[in-house]
Amino acid sequence: MVDRDKSTATFSEQEQRQFMAAALEESRMALPGCLPNPPVGCVIVRGGEVVARGYTGSPGTPHAEAAALLALGLDADGDGLTMFVTLEPCAFVGRTPSCARTLVRSGIRTVFVGTLDPDPRNNGAGIEIMRAAGIDVHVGVLESTVLRFLAPYLLSAQRT
Repeated sequence: MVDRDKSTATFSEQEQRQFMAAALEESRMALPGCLPNPPVGCVIVRGGEVVARGYTGSPGTPHAEAAALLALGLDADGDGLTMFVTLEPCAFVGRTPSCARTLVRSGIRTVFVGTLDPDPRNNGAGIEIMRAAGIDVHVGVLESTVLRFLAPYLLSAQRT
Protein backbone atom coordinates (compact mmCIF):
# COMPACT_ATOMS: atom_id res chain seq x y z
CA MET A 1 0.00 0.00 0.00
CA VAL A 2 1.32 3.42 -0.93
CA ASP A 3 0.99 6.17 1.66
CA ARG A 4 -0.49 9.42 0.45
CA ASP A 5 1.49 12.24 2.01
CA LYS A 6 0.64 15.87 1.43
CA SER A 7 3.11 17.34 3.89
CA THR A 8 6.81 17.97 3.58
CA ALA A 9 9.29 20.41 5.06
CA THR A 10 10.54 21.31 1.57
CA PHE A 11 7.38 22.85 0.09
CA SER A 12 4.34 24.41 1.74
CA GLU A 13 0.97 22.90 0.83
CA GLN A 14 0.26 26.02 -1.24
CA GLU A 15 3.50 25.56 -3.19
CA GLN A 16 2.76 21.86 -3.71
CA ARG A 17 -0.67 22.75 -5.14
CA GLN A 18 0.85 25.50 -7.30
CA PHE A 19 3.46 23.24 -8.87
CA MET A 20 1.06 20.32 -9.33
CA ALA A 21 -1.36 22.72 -11.04
CA ALA A 22 1.48 23.65 -13.40
CA ALA A 23 2.06 19.95 -14.10
CA LEU A 24 -1.67 19.55 -14.77
CA GLU A 25 -1.50 22.37 -17.32
CA GLU A 26 1.27 20.44 -19.07
CA SER A 27 -1.03 17.37 -19.08
CA ARG A 28 -3.59 19.25 -21.13
CA MET A 29 -0.95 19.93 -23.79
CA ALA A 30 -0.47 16.18 -24.27
CA LEU A 31 -3.89 15.78 -25.88
CA PRO A 32 -4.71 14.34 -28.31
CA GLY A 33 -1.24 13.24 -29.43
CA CYS A 34 -0.50 11.05 -26.39
CA LEU A 35 -3.49 8.74 -26.86
CA PRO A 36 -3.93 5.88 -26.03
CA ASN A 37 -1.51 6.78 -23.23
CA PRO A 38 -2.89 9.08 -20.54
CA PRO A 39 -2.13 12.81 -20.79
CA VAL A 40 0.53 13.17 -18.11
CA GLY A 41 2.30 16.42 -17.27
CA CYS A 42 5.39 17.22 -15.28
CA VAL A 43 7.40 20.17 -14.01
CA ILE A 44 10.86 20.19 -12.44
CA VAL A 45 11.51 22.80 -9.76
CA ARG A 46 14.74 24.22 -8.35
CA GLY A 47 14.85 26.99 -5.78
CA GLY A 48 11.09 27.53 -5.96
CA GLU A 49 11.13 28.10 -9.75
CA VAL A 50 10.05 25.83 -12.58
CA VAL A 51 13.20 25.01 -14.57
CA ALA A 52 11.77 22.39 -16.98
CA ARG A 53 8.40 21.16 -18.23
CA GLY A 54 7.22 18.11 -20.09
CA TYR A 55 4.19 16.15 -21.16
CA THR A 56 3.62 12.72 -22.65
CA GLY A 57 4.07 12.70 -26.40
CA SER A 58 2.77 10.32 -29.02
CA PRO A 59 3.22 6.57 -28.40
CA GLY A 60 6.87 5.58 -28.51
CA THR A 61 8.13 9.07 -27.65
CA PRO A 62 9.20 10.24 -24.17
CA HIS A 63 6.68 10.28 -21.37
CA ALA A 64 6.22 13.49 -19.36
CA GLU A 65 9.03 12.80 -16.89
CA ALA A 66 11.58 11.98 -19.59
CA ALA A 67 10.46 14.97 -21.68
CA ALA A 68 11.01 17.29 -18.71
CA LEU A 69 14.43 15.77 -18.02
CA LEU A 70 15.36 16.26 -21.69
CA ALA A 71 14.19 19.89 -21.50
CA LEU A 72 16.37 20.32 -18.43
CA GLY A 73 19.44 19.19 -20.33
CA LEU A 74 21.64 16.14 -20.28
CA ASP A 75 24.36 17.79 -18.21
CA ALA A 76 22.00 18.94 -15.44
CA ASP A 77 22.77 17.90 -11.89
CA GLY A 78 19.76 16.34 -10.14
CA ASP A 79 20.81 17.78 -6.79
CA GLY A 80 18.31 20.33 -5.54
CA LEU A 81 15.67 19.39 -8.11
CA THR A 82 12.12 18.36 -7.29
CA MET A 83 9.70 16.81 -9.76
CA PHE A 84 5.93 17.26 -9.75
CA VAL A 85 4.12 14.76 -11.99
CA THR A 86 0.38 14.20 -12.35
CA LEU A 87 0.47 10.39 -12.58
CA GLU A 88 2.71 7.79 -10.97
CA PRO A 89 5.84 7.25 -13.09
CA CYS A 90 5.63 3.97 -14.96
CA ALA A 91 7.44 0.94 -13.56
CA PHE A 92 7.37 -1.10 -16.76
CA VAL A 93 9.19 -1.00 -20.09
CA GLY A 94 7.03 -0.68 -23.18
CA ARG A 95 8.02 1.37 -26.21
CA THR A 96 9.82 3.63 -23.76
CA PRO A 97 11.99 2.90 -20.70
CA SER A 98 10.55 2.82 -17.19
CA CYS A 99 10.09 6.42 -16.02
CA ALA A 100 10.53 5.38 -12.39
CA ARG A 101 13.94 3.87 -13.17
CA THR A 102 14.86 6.90 -15.29
CA LEU A 103 14.11 9.11 -12.29
CA VAL A 104 16.33 6.95 -10.08
CA ARG A 105 19.22 7.54 -12.51
CA SER A 106 18.47 11.28 -12.83
CA GLY A 107 19.61 12.20 -9.34
CA ILE A 108 16.32 13.90 -8.46
CA ARG A 109 15.74 13.19 -4.78
CA THR A 110 12.14 14.41 -4.27
CA VAL A 111 9.06 13.59 -6.36
CA PHE A 112 5.47 14.72 -5.82
CA VAL A 113 2.83 12.59 -7.56
CA GLY A 114 -0.77 13.63 -8.15
CA THR A 115 -2.21 10.12 -8.11
CA LEU A 116 -1.34 6.45 -8.45
CA ASP A 117 -1.66 4.79 -11.84
CA PRO A 118 -4.31 2.02 -11.70
CA ASP A 119 -2.66 0.16 -14.58
CA PRO A 120 -1.80 -3.26 -13.07
CA ARG A 121 1.78 -2.88 -14.31
CA ASN A 122 2.08 0.16 -12.00
CA ASN A 123 -0.43 0.65 -9.19
CA GLY A 124 2.28 1.58 -6.69
CA ALA A 125 5.20 -0.25 -8.33
CA GLY A 126 6.70 2.98 -9.71
CA ILE A 127 6.47 4.58 -6.28
CA GLU A 128 8.19 1.58 -4.66
CA ILE A 129 11.04 1.63 -7.23
CA MET A 130 11.72 5.28 -6.43
CA ARG A 131 11.43 4.87 -2.66
CA ALA A 132 13.70 1.81 -2.69
CA ALA A 133 16.32 3.99 -4.38
CA GLY A 134 16.04 6.63 -1.66
CA ILE A 135 13.85 9.14 -3.48
CA ASP A 136 11.50 11.03 -1.17
CA VAL A 137 8.09 10.42 -2.81
CA HIS A 138 4.84 12.16 -1.84
CA VAL A 139 1.55 10.92 -3.33
CA GLY A 140 -1.79 12.71 -3.41
CA VAL A 141 -1.08 16.36 -4.23
CA LEU A 142 -4.25 17.83 -5.83
CA GLU A 143 -5.38 14.24 -6.25
CA SER A 144 -9.11 14.90 -6.74
CA THR A 145 -8.40 17.58 -9.36
CA VAL A 146 -5.87 15.40 -11.15
CA LEU A 147 -8.24 12.41 -11.12
CA ARG A 148 -11.11 14.47 -12.52
CA PHE A 149 -8.92 15.26 -15.51
CA LEU A 150 -7.19 11.88 -15.93
CA ALA A 151 -10.05 9.46 -15.14
CA PRO A 152 -11.38 9.17 -18.71
CA TYR A 153 -7.89 8.20 -19.94
CA LEU A 154 -6.72 5.82 -17.23
CA LEU A 155 -8.68 2.77 -18.24
CA SER A 156 -8.41 3.28 -21.99
CA ALA A 157 -6.80 1.00 -24.55
CA GLN A 158 -3.45 -0.72 -23.98
CA ARG A 159 -0.75 1.82 -23.22
CA THR A 160 2.80 1.89 -24.48
